[in-house]
Amino acid sequence: MASTSVDVLIEGGKATAAPPLGPALGPLGVNIGQVIADINKKTGSFKGMQVPVKVTVDSDTKEYSISIGTPPASALIKKEAGVDKGSGRPRMDFVGDLKIEQVIKIAKMKEDSLTGKTLKEKVKEVLGTCQSLGVKVEEVTAAEAIALVEQGKFDREIKQEKTEITAEEQKELEEERKKMQQELEAKRAQFEKAAQGILKEHEGKPDQARKAMEAAGIPEEIINKVAPKQAAPDAKPEPKK
Repeated sequence: MASTSVDVLIEGGKATAAPPLGPALGPLGVNIGQVIADINKKTGSFKGMQVPVKVTVDSDTKEYSISIGTPPASALIKKEAGVDKGSGRPRMDFVGDLKIEQVIKIAKMKEDSLTGKTLKEKVKEVLGTCQSLGVKVEEVTAAEAIALVEQGKFDREIKQEKTEITAEEQKELEEERKKMQQELEAKRAQFEKAAQGILKEHEGKPDQARKAMEAAGIPEEIINKVAPKQAAPDAKPEPKK
């Protein structure tokens, strides 16, 4: 029994007949509209995230099966934390906070692709990704949370595979996220003000201004906004010999 597989990456719940999915399914003789509807039904819970999808079609009967992968751990963390992107300075600025139950939930969703042999080890892997995104866990840095896991602080939750939080806890996390965003905006305003001052001091000398901003610890994102890198002049042609 011959079969053909189509592997694509689509936004959860938003598959369409447009490329790459439609043209790939067309020659296989399946009902494209039905396949797309089935994919969107299966991936609806991953709204806003890129999801790996594999459609396998029997060449003779035209019957098909759909297998759904999971988005990257980073995308799942951002969804649970309610943020669009991670921190530009993850060890200094924080964008959100999670409960250990949410980390366990992500570890279970990604268990087939994580390298840890136990759920506890997989939870630590997810915490490592939280650290790279600037997302706290249980109101401490992800690095501190990893240490707490190693000390057995969350053994009960991990053993029971707890993945749900209460509405009250969700509300608390939302309030904490808003507070973090306000702090980040205040920091950004201070950095931009300092950058503008440095730019004025080095008026007409953008390269010197950029170096002074870097020395002052101003984030690269703000430096590029206030003093964009100058395009290198076109190289002059070598004189003919």
